[in-house]
Amino acid sequence: MTRAVNEDGAGQDTTPTELRRVVGASVVGTALEWYDFFIYGFAVTLVFNELFFTMGDPAMGVIIGFATFGVGFAVRPLGGFLFGHLGDRIGRRSTLVLTTLVMGVSTGLIGLLPTYGSIGVAAPILLTVLRICQGLGAGAEFGGASTLLAEHAPARRRGFFTSFAQTGVQIGLLSGVTVFLLIELLPRQTVLDWAWRIPFLFSFVLIAVALYVRLRVAESPVFRQMSERRTTVKMPVLDALRHYPRNFLVGIGAHICDTAVVYIYATYSLTYITKTLAMPRWVALTGVIIFSVIVIALQPVYGALSDRVGRRPLNLFSVVFTAAFAFPFFLLLDTREPVLIWIALVLATSLGFAPMIAVQPAFYAELFGARVRYTGFAASREIGAALGGFSPLIAAALVAQADGKGWLVALWMIGTAAVSFVAFWLSKESKDVDITVIDATAR
Repeated sequence: MTRAVNEDGAGQDTTPTELRRVVGASVVGTALEWYDFFIYGFAVTLVFNELFFTMGDPAMGVIIGFATFGVGFAVRPLGGFLFGHLGDRIGRRSTLVLTTLVMGVSTGLIGLLPTYGSIGVAAPILLTVLRICQGLGAGAEFGGASTLLAEHAPARRRGFFTSFAQTGVQIGLLSGVTVFLLIELLPRQTVLDWAWRIPFLFSFVLIAVALYVRLRVAESPVFRQMSERRTTVKMPVLDALRHYPRNFLVGIGAHICDTAVVYIYATYSLTYITKTLAMPRWVALTGVIIFSVIVIALQPVYGALSDRVGRRPLNLFSVVFTAAFAFPFFLLLDTREPVLIWIALVLATSLGFAPMIAVQPAFYAELFGARVRYTGFAASREIGAALGGFSPLIAAALVAQADGKGWLVALWMIGTAAVSFVAFWLSKESKDVDITVIDATAR
C-alpha cells in the first residue's frame, strides 16, 4: 500500500522550471479540451433544439438534445478504461496527446455537420456519434492531466498545484459560454444559419495549441521510474479493481454530486432562465460567466487550504452546502431579478461546487497506487460522471412534471449530494500519502 511522505516531502525530481511548464500545460490543455466538451451543452440549449432536434415541440427538442448531451457522459467510463490503460502502460503524456486529438477533431467536425433541414434524421445521428467521440476523449482527459501534475508536484503542496487542472476546466467553461454570448449578439437568423458553427470550427485551431504545450512537457518522474524498472502492469483495470475496491467505489460516488450540479448551474440554468422564466439569454449567460471567473480564482485557494486541513473536510463541507442551498437556489432564480439570479449562481458554485472540484485532482491521485493510478482515477471518476451527467435531461423532465417549478430538481440535487457525502465520509484523509511509491501490491 502507499505510505506517508517523508518530513521534507522528498521524492520528487521535478525542477521548478519543469513544474511551471507542467502546470501551464495542464491549465492550457484542460481548458482547450473542456472548452470542446462544454460548448455542446450550450449549443443544445441555444441552437441545437432548432437545428438538429426539430420535433415541433420546443420543450421536447431540448429534452432530446440533453439526452444526446448525456450520451457523452455514458461513454466517458469507456474512455477512462481505454485511455487509462494506455496511460498506465505507455505513459501519461503520450496518452494525453491522443485524447487531445480525439476531442479536438470530433468537436471540429460538429461545426461541419449539415442540419436536420438538409439531411433529415441523419443529422442528429451524426451529431450523436461525434458526441460519443467527445465523451471518449473527455473520459481520460482530466484523469490524465491531474495524474501527470500530481506526480510532478511537491508532496507538501500537491493540493495547490493539482488544483490548476480544475482551473483549466473552468477556463474551458468560461471560454465556451463567452463565445456563445458573443455569438448571441448577432441576429438570431444569422446564428441559426452559420454563426453557431464558429465555436466548433475553432477547435481545429485549438488542437495545435494543445499539442504544442503538451509535447513540451516531460513524462512524470513516477512513470519514468516504473518504465526504468519495468514494473508497469499488463492489465491496470483488473489490478485497480483487485487491490483498491473500496477506493474505486469511493471514487465513483465522489464525482456524482459535482457532475450533476455543475450542469444544473452551467447548462440547465440557461434553459430554466430563458425558457421557463422567459428571461433574456444575456441574463443566464452573464451569470455563468460571473460564477466561472470566481470559481477560477478560488481553485488555488481551496487547493492550498486542502494542503493544510486535508481533502476530506473540504469535500464534506461542499456537499453539505450544496444540499442545504438547493431550494434557496431555485427560489432566488424564480424572483426573475437578474442580480438575485447571479447571486444564486455565485453562492452555489463558490461555496458548494468550487471546494470539492479544487480538491478533486489530488484526492483521486491519492486513492490509487502508481501502477494503476491513471486507470483507477479516470475509470472510477468517469463512472460517477456517467451517473451524474444526465442531470440536465433529468432536470428538464422534472421541471416539466412540476409545472415549470424547480423544487423537484432541488430534491434531485440533494439526492446526488447525499450519495457523494457517503463516499467522502467513507474516504480516508490522504494529504500525507506518498504517491511516488511504486506500490508492491499492484502486480
